[in-house]
Amino acid sequence: QVQLVESGGGLVQAGGSLRLSCAASGNTFSGYTMGWFRQALGKEREFVAYISWSGGSTYYADSVKGRFTISRDVAKNTVYLQMNSLKPEDTAVYYCAAGRTTWPLMKSTYAYWGQGTQVTVSS
Repeated sequence: QVQLVESGGGLVQAGGSLRLSCAASGNTFSGYTMGWFRQALGKEREFVAYISWSGGSTYYADSVKGRFTISRDVAKNTVYLQMNSLKPEDTAVYYCAAGRTTWPLMKSTYAYWGQGTQVTVSS
C-alpha cells in the first residue's frame, strides 16, 4: 500500500511558477512509475507528465512541454513538478499517481492516487 500526499498548489499570476510535491509513504515505491495528472472544472482528468522509477525516463503532455519539469528524489520518496510560465489554462486540481504501469499516459493504469492540490493561475 502506498499513500500519496500532494502539496505546493496555490494562486499565481500568469507567467509565474509553482513547484508541486508528492510525498509517498507506506510501502516502498521502488519500481513505481510516478505520474502527474490534472483535472479542470468540468473536464476529464488528463495526463501531464510521468517519470520512471529510475528517473531516466520522462514524458510530458504537449501542452506543458518546455514549461514543466518532473523529477523525483528516491531517498525522500518524493516526486516534484516544477511549473514555469504558468497560463490560466493550467488552472486545475493536480494529482500525483503511482503504479507499476507499462502505459504511463493512461490514468487507469495507476494504482495509487493522492487527494490533489489546487493550482489557480490568474490572468
